[in-house]
Amino acid sequence: MLVPTIIMGVLAFILVGIAYAKGEGVYAAGFKSAFKMIIEILPLLFFAFVIAGMIQVLLPKDLLSRWVGMESGLKGILIGTLAGGITPGGPYVSLPMVAGLLKAGAGAGTMVAFLTSWSLWAVARLPMEFGILGWRFTLLRLACTFFFPPVAGLIALKLSDFLK
Repeated sequence: MLVPTIIMGVLAFILVGIAYAKGEGVYAAGFKSAFKMIIEILPLLFFAFVIAGMIQVLLPKDLLSRWVGMESGLKGILIGTLAGGITPGGPYVSLPMVAGLLKAGAGAGTMVAFLTSWSLWAVARLPMEFGILGWRFTLLRLACTFFFPPVAGLIALKLSDFLK
């Protein structure tokens, strides 16, 4: 986590410097916008990390291993696929959950399937997609992406076995 933090810090300082050089209070408007986003997102981040921590300590290792661990195979990948598709929220919710599950013993294939279905299927997003893009396009997109999450999970399962 240190390298991404350093990169983000350097980028932030560069952008603040550019905004300050631009004058006209641009940097102040940027900070105001940043603090507004912090206030909106911080509670969500807090609860997402609480969920991730609780997952690690509340789920029995043997149960987790059996259902979504490395040895769960296709069953775990399908569970990850379905769970990812129905998980609401953005990356602030799903990424800490996946991190918690990985630390608790979930398999890489299952978690790749989870994240792939979360990003491609996003059941919570479907009503908006239907409303804006229409049911034909939405069904076409779902049909085209339907098999990607389990296939991605299977590829990750095989690659993680290979990379051991």
